[in-house]
Amino acid sequence: MTSESDIVLATIRRIIRAIDLHSKSLTKRYGLTGPQLLVLKEFRKGSNLTVGQVAQNISLSQATVTAILDRLEKLTFVQRNRNKTDKRKVNVILSVEAKKILDSDPSLLQDEFVERFNKLQDWEKTLLISSLQRTASMMNAGDIISPPVLASGPLAATELEVQTFFEDKDSSNSQSG
Repeated sequence: MTSESDIVLATIRRIIRAIDLHSKSLTKRYGLTGPQLLVLKEFRKGSNLTVGQVAQNISLSQATVTAILDRLEKLTFVQRNRNKTDKRKVNVILSVEAKKILDSDPSLLQDEFVERFNKLQDWEKTLLISSLQRTASMMNAGDIISPPVLASGPLAATELEVQTFFEDKDSSNSQSG
C-alpha cells in the first residue's frame, strides 16, 4: 500500500520531471534555455528596454540577465550596441534567427501554468499556495530565493552546459531507476 508521503514525493518528482522535459525540449528544438527565451521575449516587447528594466520585469537579477545576454550574443541571437546619445545605455538588437524563433511562439512552462492557475477559484489558489509553501518549508527550501522561472539547471548557462546538465541527470536517473 502506498503511503501518503510516497504520493507527495512522487508528485514532487513528477513536477521536477515535467520541468526537466520542458527545458530539454526548448534546448533541443530552439537551442535556447527557458531563461534565455524569457529574456528574448522580454526584449522583443520594446527596443528601448534596459537590462535593468528587463531584469525587473522577469524577476531576475541584472547580473543574471547580463550573463544570459552574454550567452545569447555568443550564440548570435542578440547584438548589443551602446546608445549613441547615452553611452551608459546598451541597446539589445534581436537577430533574424531570434525573431524567427519568437515568431513560432514557443511556450514557456510557467506561461502555461499561470494561465491555468489564473482560472482556479480563489480558495483553490490559496490552498495551493499554502500547500506549496508548507512543502518548500518541509524540504528546507523555505528561505531559498528563487525567481518565478520554471527551468532546471543554471539560469545563465550555455547550450553545452545545459546539455551536460541533462546528460548527467539522465545518467543518474538511469542508474537509480
